Amino acid sequence: MTAHEIDYRIYGEEMQFVEIELDPQEGVVAESGSFMMMDDGIKMETIFGDGSEKDQGFLGKILGAGKRILTGESLFMTAFYNVQSGKRNVSFASPYPGKIVPIDLTEFGGKFICQKDAFLCAAKGVSVGIEFSKKLGRGLFGGEGFIMQKLEGDGMTFVHAGGTMAKRELKPGEVLRVDTGCIVGFTKDVDYDIEFVGGIKNTVFGGEGLFFAKLTGPGTVYIQSLPFSRLAGRVLASAPQRGGRDKGEGSILGGIGDILDGDNRF
Repeated sequence: MTAHEIDYRIYGEEMQFVEIELDPQEGVVAESGSFMMMDDGIKMETIFGDGSEKDQGFLGKILGAGKRILTGESLFMTAFYNVQSGKRNVSFASPYPGKIVPIDLTEFGGKFICQKDAFLCAAKGVSVGIEFSKKLGRGLFGGEGFIMQKLEGDGMTFVHAGGTMAKRELKPGEVLRVDTGCIVGFTKDVDYDIEFVGGIKNTVFGGEGLFFAKLTGPGTVYIQSLPFSRLAGRVLASAPQRGGRDKGEGSILGGIGDILDGDNRF
């Protein structure tokens, strides 16, 4: 194996964290901000990109790290190494309520494609890159689902699904239509495209966006019920307006809305 062979255990139900057990000289890479805790004897190092290629040179490292800008991620990742003689543990936490999904890349042909903000951590040696779309429709209208991350190698990697996670096994030719933000990831054989929501009423009044993802089997698809963009949108929509007043507070329609929502403050 080129990737480090790590052991792990996932704790919790709704706000999970994964504990990685590292043998001497083993390592794990993670996105900035996912670290939770580590034992004494773990060395932390900031690296360009994912550090999966040792002899790519300075320019190669710059180009590899620069690709991460396109996914909205930092130029840098953090690597954690066990520099002691015994086993040591390091833990990484979910960024919001949901499930941590362990992905063994050897079971999926060495490649898994995931949403740009789904990746949590991976064994040292796993390559974390970007998956470019070859179809114009995705590029122009893909929104959240346009730029995907690709995880390549033969090690363990961990992705995060918001809310409840659903796993679907698609047969050859079987089609699944999904909100673009609800995709966690899928295997490399799944065909992925963006499809327009037809009908003027759906477009104007549907409230679900103009486009959704069309996934065609064969392959495995992971779906999340609560993408972060949806969670953040609801929080912002419910936040008090400037001056400390809720939207619609003090108006007739605002009061009616409170009653219908079960918020009886009269």
